[in-house]
Amino acid sequence: MSIFIKRKIRDRLVLQQSAERQFKRQFFGLLLVIVTWSLAMGWLLALATNAQSATPTAEIGTVDVVPAQYQLGQELYLENCSTCHIALPPAVLPTQTWKNLLQDSQHYGAQLKPLVDPPRILVWKYLSTFSRVKRDDEETPYRLNDSRYFKALHPGVKLPRPVQLGSCVSCHQGASDYNFRRLTAEWK
Repeated sequence: MSIFIKRKIRDRLVLQQSAERQFKRQFFGLLLVIVTWSLAMGWLLALATNAQSATPTAEIGTVDVVPAQYQLGQELYLENCSTCHIALPPAVLPTQTWKNLLQDSQHYGAQLKPLVDPPRILVWKYLSTFSRVKRDDEETPYRLNDSRYFKALHPGVKLPRPVQLGSCVSCHQGASDYNFRRLTAEWK
């Protein structure tokens, strides 16, 4: 074989190896950009959707952060229910209990003027969103001391029988302001 042909083959191999190296660099560079972009977008999305990290716990007050679309329902719930007794966080009772309470004008022995639409719908959306599901083997509780969720939140606490809504303030100083996070020094 002539020197010219050998040189041409060698040059072609060098060019091919150089092109392969350049392709690998471009591929890994593109992969690095994609991974970095994905991590940055995931981090920003996590920051944007985590309302609790953006809102200090002391300012939340209620048990849950309430998104804007449910805040009017929460306000109406508090306005209508906390005038006679301490309003409970929706999760304490199952959705079925709240549904029955909203439909019944007889409220624990008192005759109430039932809520009418649209306020009733707004209150229902708030309560149904933040209440819990009733287990199949569970009876629908209408009293606080019958709620399994309430019992689970208060293990080892000697509660009076029957539990009165007004007794919440003895441990939850802010209960009358719908703040069940603030506890007396004894329970901190």
